[in-house]
Amino acid sequence: MAFSKERLRMRSYLQLVATGPELSKSLDMAQAEDALSLILEGKVDEIQSAILLIALRMKRETDDENIGALNALQKKLRTVTTKSRQILSISDPFNGYLRGLPITAFLPAVLAACGLPTYIHGVHSMGPKYGITAHMILKSVGKKVDLSVNEAAQRLDQQDVGWSYLDQKEMIPELHDLVGLRDTMVKRTCLSTLEVVLKPISGAQHSHLMTGFVHKAYPPVYCQLAKQVGYDSAIIVRGVEGGCIPSLSQVSRYFGYADGGELKLYKLAPQRIDIQQKSRMVPIPEGYLDCMGQTSYQNTEVLKPAIEQAAELGLGALANVSGSALDSLVYGAAISLSHLGLCRGLEEGATFARTTIASGKALEVFNAG
Repeated sequence: MAFSKERLRMRSYLQLVATGPELSKSLDMAQAEDALSLILEGKVDEIQSAILLIALRMKRETDDENIGALNALQKKLRTVTTKSRQILSISDPFNGYLRGLPITAFLPAVLAACGLPTYIHGVHSMGPKYGITAHMILKSVGKKVDLSVNEAAQRLDQQDVGWSYLDQKEMIPELHDLVGLRDTMVKRTCLSTLEVVLKPISGAQHSHLMTGFVHKAYPPVYCQLAKQVGYDSAIIVRGVEGGCIPSLSQVSRYFGYADGGELKLYKLAPQRIDIQQKSRMVPIPEGYLDCMGQTSYQNTEVLKPAIEQAAELGLGALANVSGSALDSLVYGAAISLSHLGLCRGLEEGATFARTTIASGKALEVFNAG
């Protein structure tokens, strides 16, 4: 049987990366870009696609392989530049949360109310966890989760809004089409790393990234990739479940760079900004724990009660109801505002966020979006 030129190229890449722990070789940047382009364009079958992605992960991707694959994604990405001078992009875990209730979906509205246009991007559901996502929470309270890239950018420029949600399905549908394949593969691949740093929306002068990590090897990787796509600064938080909000009860840290400079370590302690919580994040009510363990690729409806609870607590936090949800928003905002130089230090950032929320402006901005 004759193979197409594309399948022959993929075979040559597989012969390099999938020959065992001692004989596997790495792709160069151009080969990695071509390999992922073939996958995104559906020019090779799913078996070859899965083998390549898993083989890269098993031998560990090189910097050149990551950059090449990122280049392939960037060429498919729908992009726009705002009129806003600077904007912040938030990438929370695409596979969601299962150990606590996430509140990050409400953080863009707080930051927008503080004068920093912010969007959060993600997907409805992603493996291997299939946990609660910002998409789910925002949809549950009636927000549009299918804005085009242009529409999302326009909301950032609206003075009474300044925040938006952007779904992967809208900004790079070719990548979103691989959700089913990624479920079949089960384990995370380089796509889980690369999708976090994509930059569909840029500020007129400056663009900033905020994301989270679990494993200590990732901050330098995210730093390099964020610079590759043109982020002027990055905030990479050691967050709960790999998210953007650190533990509310323990000391933590984040890594970041500013103005394209070197990556630095910043220490965090919630007590510094008067956060005194016993739990690491917003706890899941005991009655919802069973449903969190049943979620899967075809069964995220079981999360509905927990999603509604997260939405209720998030709206309450925007209305200045005290508790772990409000503390989460204050903590996340304080880190962003201080790192980007909009406030002098974490304490001033927390005070600014609390004052803005107490004034009702954050809730007003959220409702306008």
